[in-house]
Amino acid sequence: MTNVENLLQNIAVVQSLGNLQINIQNIHFDSRKITPQDLFVAVKGTNVDGHDYIDKAISQGANVVVCEELPQNIQETVTYIQVASSAKALGWLASNYYDNPSQKLKLVGITGTNGKTTTVTLLYQLFQKLGYQVGLLSTIQNYIHETVIPARLTTPNPLEINRLMAEMVKAGCTHCFMEVSSHAVVQERIAGLQFTGAAFTNISHDHLDFHETFANYIEAKKQFFDQLPASAFALVNADDKRGMVMLQNTRAKTQRTFALKQMADFKARVVESTLQGLFLEIEGVEVWFQMIGYFNAYNLLGIYGIAMLLEEDATEVLTILSGLKSAPGRFEKVIGKAGTTGVVDYSHTPDALENVLQTIFELRQDGQKIITVVGCGGNRDATKRPVMAQIACQYSDLVLLTSDNPRFEDPMQILEDMKKGVPIDDEPKTTVIESRRAAIQQACTFASGQDIVLVAGKGHETYQEIEGVRHDFDDRLVLNEYLNQ
Repeated sequence: MTNVENLLQNIAVVQSLGNLQINIQNIHFDSRKITPQDLFVAVKGTNVDGHDYIDKAISQGANVVVCEELPQNIQETVTYIQVASSAKALGWLASNYYDNPSQKLKLVGITGTNGKTTTVTLLYQLFQKLGYQVGLLSTIQNYIHETVIPARLTTPNPLEINRLMAEMVKAGCTHCFMEVSSHAVVQERIAGLQFTGAAFTNISHDHLDFHETFANYIEAKKQFFDQLPASAFALVNADDKRGMVMLQNTRAKTQRTFALKQMADFKARVVESTLQGLFLEIEGVEVWFQMIGYFNAYNLLGIYGIAMLLEEDATEVLTILSGLKSAPGRFEKVIGKAGTTGVVDYSHTPDALENVLQTIFELRQDGQKIITVVGCGGNRDATKRPVMAQIACQYSDLVLLTSDNPRFEDPMQILEDMKKGVPIDDEPKTTVIESRRAAIQQACTFASGQDIVLVAGKGHETYQEIEGVRHDFDDRLVLNEYLNQ
């Protein structure tokens, strides 16, 4: 049981009705989960307004309601707490309920369009090998030291975040590395968290279905840095023209940059880049890495910068990093029995797709064809569909446009949107196959000898979402099956 008044620390209460000295069992923002003596937070979501379910929550036993608008029928047995933002209040309530676990960890958040998952995954592996017990919150999966917890969202809801972090503290974790999505910032999912540091990878057009404009998307990323405490560090990619924007209003006293192309606090140079790995010079030290492509040179340099800001030994960090592999579904290679190279990558934005294809294009040998299988997700930013098709055509010898996760959209309509980006001269080398399995099979049939087959868009995902149902589907398994037939 937890006293309500103790839960209200750092929350700006507009007014309260009823007894604040009562105790509650649990906190929920889903009225269906309410049991007697629970606290219900009425959050205004994208599709559902929790205020419409206050009466239901009370009927199921809620004795405290936190809301932005007080209901007309006030019940004397219930305590009502009016706040300016229920979503923000939920973050602080969750943090206070779980005894502020983020304050007991070195919590580092990574934001940006691309590179978040690779960065946090490698940071987790690095610090585990440095001898720490570490927590991870990522798109692929969450970790409490060595215990795996499946991930459903890039950034979970505040109750889930704080519950997981409380378990990390209990398990003896000292560090936690966390992906911070733009959705999570706008929806106040990180409210109440105490960050030790934040890093910005890059930004390009994505999620305009949610943010509506690119300016709003940039502002969402920037808001994360604006909210940092003075005790935190802020690390940004200076080669991205929006990198320095992130630092404009931050209170973080330690502000650092990393770059490949210009002067920065953490500087690297690509000595050699091949399909086998990267040879980098970081801070004057030459190191071979198993990661592939210039985009991974940025990821590695950012990771190095974070480790230095967390006061780790440079030589030990570079030694361990040189032995690590990329996150699952990030430029993950599958080798066929005929010598064909398959690559599965999560690139589902124009910038990410261009990074991967440009890398393959520049590193391929004479005579190697590039065959690309790519689709776009349904119920997401439609403006990127023709752009991604155009990029696929620019760098590929053959292109197969196919389904990704159509969700509740007609797959053929998504493909029609993509086809608008195919240049007239590239139409002969472009094929539309709605079935993703059939498209991958056809790509493997087209490939011979040393050709390279890229399957882009879904990466680590082990399902295909159609009409609200997740069907088993793993690009890596399907590609391996057809490359080795």
